[in-house]
Formats: sequence, C-alpha cells, structure tokens
Amino acid sequence: MDEQADRGVNRELRARFDDVYGQYQQLRSGLDTLQTRLAALRVTRRSADGQVTATVGAQGQVIQVELTSAIYRDRDAAALGRKVTDTIRAAASAAADATRDLVAETVPTGSGATDFLKTGDYAALLGRADALLGNREAKP
Repeated sequence: MDEQADRGVNRELRARFDDVYGQYQQLRSGLDTLQTRLAALRVTRRSADGQVTATVGAQGQVIQVELTSAIYRDRDAAALGRKVTDTIRAAASAAADATRDLVAETVPTGSGATDFLKTGDYAALLGRADALLGNREAKP
C-alpha cells in the first residue's frame, strides 16, 4: 500500500515539475524575444519648432541628435542647449514608457520588474525577493 502511495506522490511531483519547467521554458523564450526587442527599440522625438530631433534607445542612451539649419537664425546658444536637452528628455521618457510596456508583455504580473523600471528602487525589488524567499523558507 505504501509503495502505491509513493508512486502516486511521485507521479504528482513529476507532473508538477513538468508544469513548472514548461512555464520556465515559456518565460525563457519570452525573455530572449524581449532582449531582442529592447536592443532594437528606438524612440524619436522632435522639438515643438521641429529644429531638433533626438533618437534614444531602450535605456535612454542617445543614438542620434539632428539639428535643422534653422537653428542658425537664432544665435541663442543657451536656448538651443535647453531645446536639445528637453527633446532628448522627451525621447528618453517615451523610451522608458515603451520599455516598461515591452517588459510588462513578457514578465509575469507581480514580479516587481515593471515597478522597478518605474522607480529604479533596488531595495524594493530585492525586498520582494527576500519576502518570497523568507516565506518559502518558513514553510515546513
């Protein structure tokens, strides 16, 4: 009788393992795709007057800044600097939003990854992991 019970438990454990492993494979495949999509992400923003165009990547890194010849009409270097900075900031903000959207499509809800992308708070992200691990360690 005990041997049959052990076999039943083993079958259940194997089935659960297969299920979890399948979920892991699906997540892993999604992360590979996410990495490719993030590497290709480019966001472009143009200043209100169209004189400055900035393109940034998924991490907000500046890829390209273009200036039209119209910038030479107004010789205010400080104003041009502010316009370039504001345009890059707008592109970086839009890239951060696009990055969060891509991550949210791939990473399980409640994982903390999308919250981290919004806040950049490592302590909160690690606190979530610690809490999960603590809860697992506390179970008999």
